[in-house]
Parts: sequence; structure tokens; C-alpha cells
Amino acid sequence: MKLLEELEQLFVTPALATNRKVVVRTAPSPTGNLHIGTARLALFNYLFARKHGGKIILRIEDTDTTRSKKEFEDDILESLRWLSLSHDEFYRQSERGSVYQKHLLRLIKEKKAYLSREPSQSNPAVEIEVVRLRNQNRIISFEDEIRGTISFDTMELGDFVIARSLSDALYHFAVVVDDVEMGVTHVIRGDDHISNTPRHILIQEALGAPRPVYAHIPLVLAPDHSKLSKRHGATAIREYREQGFLPEALINYLALLGWNPGTTQELFTLSELIKEFDLSQVHKSGAIFDIEKLRWFNREYLRRLPPAEALALIGNALPEAIKALPHFSEERLQKVAPLLIERIAVFSDIAKLVKEEELQYFFERPAVAPEDLAWKDTNAATIAEHLQYLCEKLGDIPEKMFTQDTVREAIFGYATEKGRGAVLWPMRYALSGKKQSPDPFVLSGIFGKEETIARLTAASATIAK
Repeated sequence: MKLLEELEQLFVTPALATNRKVVVRTAPSPTGNLHIGTARLALFNYLFARKHGGKIILRIEDTDTTRSKKEFEDDILESLRWLSLSHDEFYRQSERGSVYQKHLLRLIKEKKAYLSREPSQSNPAVEIEVVRLRNQNRIISFEDEIRGTISFDTMELGDFVIARSLSDALYHFAVVVDDVEMGVTHVIRGDDHISNTPRHILIQEALGAPRPVYAHIPLVLAPDHSKLSKRHGATAIREYREQGFLPEALINYLALLGWNPGTTQELFTLSELIKEFDLSQVHKSGAIFDIEKLRWFNREYLRRLPPAEALALIGNALPEAIKALPHFSEERLQKVAPLLIERIAVFSDIAKLVKEEELQYFFERPAVAPEDLAWKDTNAATIAEHLQYLCEKLGDIPEKMFTQDTVREAIFGYATEKGRGAVLWPMRYALSGKKQSPDPFVLSGIFGKEETIARLTAASATIAK
């Protein structure tokens, strides 16, 4: 008891928070990278607080010293910043040990808690001294903003442990003390914490603290309705960022994961979400994470990017092997970019297109197989005649006026007369070397006069051989 007597001399009764201005907290544990589910909870807290002009506290709950790591904390901070989820105050529980000690001492002094010497759970041969809360063994009820009235009989909890020692508060005690000290008015968290709430209320009552408003959000579930985990694919915000998802798309999707404004609108800016968000519209059942729906959102946001920004992001996603091709240039990439935006849902899709050799022909002249130049049963001489005519007509277009529209205007009448498939199929295949590609007018506009005629001439020479 000597330590207790020494610490009592330092004790100052804290002023418990009474300010009821909206204050919320996002409280991740740095035991892993920021999870999709934690990010959604951070978003819901952010939207609620910003809508009501409240304050957001970011609290790193790192009392688990064996699993908490600095790199995970860094990832949490960076991922929240990337998502544009700002906060107003920042704390680490590992730096607040003296605060917890003072509250433990107060409860012991008021006989609301007591020191108990008992065998260690990890090593029964060793006796330790823990702090236990005196439980009044009664039924506790609280109103949850999502689930309504919830009641628990606390008798089964007994006098539960709130600290391993006076210098080592457990999670439940640290959380409640922090919420009290920081004036948290609304606890918006996952519904896996519902069973913790009776303990927290008992600790609040022992401290003489006001009870916050609780809103327990149903968890994000995998398609098989199990808890979302690594076996279902990416679960960390960092992984989605590395795949090339846009933060705006991820925010939009997470907001609608278990909440909707009661309308058919799906695309929201962050400011629109703040205006519309209401806890009463959060669903009572778990939200199913659908990667294809997320990809749809991302595709919509990709198409809304300013051209310069889209070009820069595409450039970052392109493998160096493509940039090393002979006809690669920023000017050529700028012309190809709109086609890429139409074909991808996320920037990592570009790597798949490269693997399938769907981009190379934009930046190097393709090899063509003579037999693939033919449309149905068109013979070689006819194909060569068409290609020669195309080269002559395209040669008449001034360089500065060479666009997909002028190319179409120059040859479409001829193609209609001779058979569009018979003329346009070999033209497209000669330009791309692919049986599936954008139409030849689009390709001509991308390649320009010199390169278009060179590719058609090379194909004509191939079939002549």
C-alpha cells in the first residue's frame, strides 16, 4: 500500500466534462493498418460531428503494448489524411498513464474500487495486485441510436478488473476516463462493442460522469455474411490506395455502406454527405462489402477527373516497359488517356491491360498476320487495293487537319461503296494488330497522319509478300 499512499499525495480531483457541445472520437488501435470497417466508423463520426458543428478527437488506443506498433499508427494517420477525414485534437493512450492513475486512486479512496492480490492468469504461481471495480449487480439499460433500448444484467460481471496495477489501466477503464476527460458526448462505434457498454456505464457512474449518447453501427460483412477479413481480399485502406482507387470514391462507397439518405442518389461529395448524414438512417443489419460496387463508384469518379489529373495518374500507373516503347510520348499518352479511362475501373487495371498486350500497339508498330487482314472471304489483291486507296486518300489530308473526323469524312464514302467490313476491318487490324480495338478513325486520330499511313503501308507490304 506504500505506492498507493505516495500516489494519493499527487491526486487532484479532476473536473468531469459537462460541456454538451457535440464531441466524438475516432479511436483506432495501432495493431494493424487502417481497416475498411474502422475507416467507415471514422467517416460516420466525421460526418456527424461536422454536420452538428462539433469536435472530432483522434485517439490512438495503444494500451496493448505488445501488439501496438509505430508503423501501424503512421498508416492510420496517413490513411485518414488521404481520405480527407480531419480531426481537431489528437491523443495517445500510452501517454496518459498518470491520468488513469489519478482516477484509479479516486475510486479506491471513495471505496468504489479496491486493490486485490490474486494469482496471475498467465502464471498462477505468481501473485499480482489488480484493481477491481465494486459492481452494484443491477440491471443497466441505455438508449442506442441505432438499436433502441438495450438492457444488461451486470451481476454476471462481478467485481471486474479495471487495471492490472495502479500504473497499468485496462482498456475499458482507459476508454471511459478518456471519454470523460475529453468531453465526448456521442460514442459512435461498431456494434461489437455493445457487450462492453455495461462495464463502461458502471465505470462512468463510479466516476460520476455523464452518460454519452451511444450509437452502435452494424459491422461491415463479407459477401458470405461473415466478418470481413483478409481471406475475402483487401481489407486495409492502404491496399485500396495502392490499387489505384480514388479517395473520393472510397468515401462515397463507405458512406453508403449501411446508410442512405432515403433517396436514389448515389454519388455524393464529402460536403453533400455532411449535409445529408443522419444516424437515424443507419441500417440495423450488417452491411455487405461488394468490391464490384466499389469499382463502379471508382469508375464514375475516374470519368469526372480533370484531364490533367487523369493523365498524371495514368502516367504513374503505367509500367516502365510501356514508357520505353519507341513511340511513347506524353503527347501520345494524352491522346490514349480517354480510351484508358473508359476501359478501367481502377488504375491497377492498367497493369492487366499491359499483361494482355492491349496497350503496346499504341506505342509501337504492331506485327500483322496477312490472313487476319481479310474480312470474311475478301482476297489478298482486294485487301491490298483497299489499303492502297486509304493511303492515297489520307495522304491528301493536311497534317494539321488530320483528325478522326477528317479521316472518317475522307474514306467513309469509299467504305460504304465497297463494303464497310471489307475496308474498315483491314484498316483497323493494320493499325492495331488486334482483332478487337477502337475503331480505325479513333486510332488514326491518335497516331497522326505519318504513323497511320506508315502502318497501313506496312500491312499492304505484308499482304503483298
